Amino acid sequence: MDWIQSGKVRARITEDGALEVTCTGLTTQTKYYKTLLKEFFRKDFPRLRPGYGDYSVHIVMEHLGDAPWMDLDNLAKALLDSLCGNVFEDDHQVARLLVERRAAERDGIWMLAEAMEG
Repeated sequence: MDWIQSGKVRARITEDGALEVTCTGLTTQTKYYKTLLKEFFRKDFPRLRPGYGDYSVHIVMEHLGDAPWMDLDNLAKALLDSLCGNVFEDDHQVARLLVERRAAERDGIWMLAEAMEG
């Protein structure tokens, strides 16, 4: 599927059926991402149907220059909350979670959520 973009967010369903999301820019207000992505999924992205099995989620916070003062666990919680009701019913379905921070050419968030083989 092609990328769908609205404002700072863009997303697509990969050939493997995973949801890939990027968000440009960073803020230390991690709750911002929950609202931003929930609105994006509601208004701009084709209706996702939540699955019921286990999921793997990989989140990367990319930053230019010094890393911002942001707790990665809080970022992960906000992003997982935005996926509830869209990708999976509840974030307790996340069986594998990788959250990392790395230097990059621009500030942003990248996330990949995919159903795990049962």
